[in-house]
Amino acid sequence: MAKSKYEYVKSFEVEDEVMQPNLIIVRIEGCNFERFSDIHDLEKPNDEKALALMNSCAAAVLEEYPDIVFSYGFNDEYSFVFKRKTKFYQRRARYFPRLHVNFNKMMSLIVSFFSSVYATKWKEFFPLKKMKCPLSFLARVVCCASLEVLQAYLAWRQSECHIRNLYNTCLWMLLKSGKSAKEAVEVLEGTQKQEKNELLFQQFGINYRMLPEIFRQGSCIFMTQAEDVVKHDEHGIPIKRMRRKPRMIHNEHIAGRNFWNGQQYLLMELGPFDNEIKKIKAEYVRSFLFENKLMPSTWIVIRIDGCHFHRFSEVHEFEKPNDRQALNLMNSCAVAVLEEFKDIVFSYGVSDEYSFVLSKDSKCYQRQASQIVSVIVSFFSSAYVMKWKDFFPFKELKYPPSFDGRAVCYPSTEILQDYLAWRQVDCHINNQYNTCFWMLVKSGKSKSEAQSYLKGTQTREKNELLIRQFNIDYNTLPIMFLRGSSVFRIKGEDSVMPEDGTFEEVKQEIILSHSNIIEDSFWKEHPSILC
Repeated sequence: MAKSKYEYVKSFEVEDEVMQPNLIIVRIEGCNFERFSDIHDLEKPNDEKALALMNSCAAAVLEEYPDIVFSYGFNDEYSFVFKRKTKFYQRRARYFPRLHVNFNKMMSLIVSFFSSVYATKWKEFFPLKKMKCPLSFLARVVCCASLEVLQAYLAWRQSECHIRNLYNTCLWMLLKSGKSAKEAVEVLEGTQKQEKNELLFQQFGINYRMLPEIFRQGSCIFMTQAEDVVKHDEHGIPIKRMRRKPRMIHNEHIAGRNFWNGQQYLLMELGPFDNEIKKIKAEYVRSFLFENKLMPSTWIVIRIDGCHFHRFSEVHEFEKPNDRQALNLMNSCAVAVLEEFKDIVFSYGVSDEYSFVLSKDSKCYQRQASQIVSVIVSFFSSAYVMKWKDFFPFKELKYPPSFDGRAVCYPSTEILQDYLAWRQVDCHINNQYNTCFWMLVKSGKSKSEAQSYLKGTQTREKNELLIRQFNIDYNTLPIMFLRGSSVFRIKGEDSVMPEDGTFEEVKQEIILSHSNIIEDSFWKEHPSILC
């Protein structure tokens, strides 16, 4: 396919990579989960169905990604541990021969898939409650230099589970007994573990150790090898094969030698724990968090792309080369993202991708790349599942979609505009090719014949082919197909900027358009977008 003069903007894309043989953990945690639980009236301090939903999503992640062999979660968080020799988005480094893992792709795909599964399975666990808003998760990568670090990390998270649950159990029992939030916090201030246990027993008759294990210990899910019936022979006798299956356990010491070294699959993929953990040093474990802070005073673009969307579109029988409803679903999700994240000033989408532009001065998540990418791709994914029935009322969503994401910084407004122009030029190039390709396929040619037929053809030749063979004037196709979609804010007609006002104080509305964003006229018509 032809290339455009804007392709140079690809040079600003830098991949964040983790060098092997580090052990890799991806940890996700709910974003504004307290607000989400209040909106959906979840039980406090623990909602057993909500925890079961989290566990079900984690099991689905382990089944989807074979390189993940262990996970541990509690409340609204889950940590996923990759096997030592993971090849998940693995490639050789540019300048050194050692293998690296692209952590942004890894992290964004997992948090996206988890969010999609969460929205998909909601009805299974809450049949009488409608999911009222998309849930998003933050994600980060932990690079463990050794098994000892992994062991310390797991001990830290399980200790955090116990500390938080004991505190929250006390807090909510005090609140339910009639105390105000301030009074309950004051009662618990400075109390130790034994004092909290005594408070629960003496005031409320609760023996903390008799509470469900899932509350006190969290849940670990790991892969095991188990026999499974794959088919039956001609005599009806079952034929069994060894299969990977997720197994869930509630154990008090997941970082202990007895538990860990008793799991053969974990020993094979990760190795044994040689010693017991004595004292947990959270600061030590936190030092292994892999984080990339984006350059200040630059435009941040978060671009998300559908993962294996060719297969997804075939399974769900999307119209080729363009499915109007599928594109409208993408656009609706983009509008929802702008409504949720005020720092996003513009977005542009085509096919299964969307680019979200954050302002140069944005302090969103302290400009931490993994957090910005994960929360946006997560929110978009859960919104996609929630909105599916609005656009495909007669089609079942057969499996959860997933998207990967990346963050790129552009130092000037001109380069940012060139990036957006590149994406719109790409929209035209791809759409024109796909329109010709699918018309040829629908006319009876095989896919390989259609590719050979179009090889080396220029824009004018493709337009002539469409007119001559199919009586289609390319320029009269729906403008959304030709130009893609832009979503941005404009100042409301009745809005007046106060003398000391800020961006948020001005009444704004979010609009969807299919404009030519390559020409300067668009930006002159909407100067406030990049102001």
